[in-house]
Amino acid sequence: MEDSYVLKNTVFMDGKIKDIVIENGKIKEITSGGSGTGKIIIDCTGLFVSSGWIDLHVHAFPDFAPYGDELDEIGIKQGVATVVDAGSCGADDFEKLLQYSESSKTNLLAFLNVSEIGLQRVDELSNLEWINREKLLATISAHPKYIVGLKARISKSVVGENGVQPLQIAQQLSKETSLPVMVHIGSGPPNIDEIVSLLKEDDIITHYLNGKRNNPFHENSKPLHVLIEAINRGVQLDVGHGSASFSFEVAEAAKKYNIPLGTISSDIYRGNRLHGPVFSLAHVLSKFLYLGYSLQEVINAVTYNAAKWLKRPELGRIQVGDVANLTLFTIERNPTSLVDSEGEQRIAKEMIKAKGVVANGEFIECKVWSKASH
Repeated sequence: MEDSYVLKNTVFMDGKIKDIVIENGKIKEITSGGSGTGKIIIDCTGLFVSSGWIDLHVHAFPDFAPYGDELDEIGIKQGVATVVDAGSCGADDFEKLLQYSESSKTNLLAFLNVSEIGLQRVDELSNLEWINREKLLATISAHPKYIVGLKARISKSVVGENGVQPLQIAQQLSKETSLPVMVHIGSGPPNIDEIVSLLKEDDIITHYLNGKRNNPFHENSKPLHVLIEAINRGVQLDVGHGSASFSFEVAEAAKKYNIPLGTISSDIYRGNRLHGPVFSLAHVLSKFLYLGYSLQEVINAVTYNAAKWLKRPELGRIQVGDVANLTLFTIERNPTSLVDSEGEQRIAKEMIKAKGVVANGEFIECKVWSKASH
C-alpha cells in the first residue's frame, strides 16, 4: 500500500458519506464523499466504517490447545484491528506471546494470567504455588505497554478445591499493581455471589451471559442482586461468547432487565473459529443485532466502550491526526442460522460482515469473510 490513499464514500455510523484520507499511517483528512485525493483510491461505496474493532477477549497464543490460535487469523482477517488476549499466558510464556505478535499485523494487548503457567493446562489455579508474585510483578514491570489487566478464571474445573482463594490473591496483586482483574465465571463452586462480591470498580466479569446454573441471573431470568450491586459500583460486563459461555435465553433476560451492554467479545480460538459457534467477532455481533440492539449500540461495544475501558480513547474514534485503525463492514440481509453455546438456534434476518480493516495505517481486505457462507 502506498503512503497516501483514500477510502472513498465510506458510510459513517450517523449515515453521512465521507472520504477518509490516510497518509503515512495516520488519518490526514476526513472530507465529504467523493472529494478526497490521494495516490490510491479505494472504493468503499456501501461500506460502513467505524474505528477499528477491538475484541477484548481472545486466545491468541498458538502453542496452547485447545485455547489458542494465530493472531492474524482472529484479528485483521476478521476485520479486527486490536485484540486483547485474555490470559492465555502467565509469566512463564508472556515473552513468547509478544514474540509471536512481532510478525503479525494485528494490534495486541493482553491480560496476564495470575497463574504463571497460564493455559498450559486448564486447571491453572488448582495449585496456589503457581501464583508466583515475583514472576508476575517482573513481567508487568517489563511490559507495561501491553499488559492491561490480570486474568483469573474462577470456575470449578480451574480452581479445584481452592474456591475463591485465587481471586482473593488476584485482588491483592491488583491492588499492588494498579491493574484491574478480568474474572471468568462458569460452573460452581465457588458460588457466583462469592465471586462477584469480591469485584471492584473497573474489574470485568466475562461470560456474564453464560447458560450455566451458576450464572448471575435467577432461574426466573431476573438479574441477581449481587450483579446489580456490582454494576452500580463500576464493575464492567464483557460477553466472552466462546464455546460454552453465551445463551440466547440469558442474553434476552439481560436486555429485558436493562443490564448495560458493555463490551462484546468473542473468546475465539482455533476450534470455535473453524467449527463454531463463534466463527468470528462479526458473527457474534450479529447475534446482538438479532437480539434487538441498534447497530450503533453493537458497534460501540467493540469500539468506544472497549477503548474507554482500556483508557486508550484513540482506539475508539475516527479523528484527524490519529494512527489509522478502522473497520469496514456491511449489513447483509439474508436469513442466517445463529447458534448459541447451548445449541439453541435462532434465525437472523441481518448479518454483519467485515470487508476490510486498516491496522496502523495499512489497508487489508478481509478476503476470508467476503467469501464466507456463514
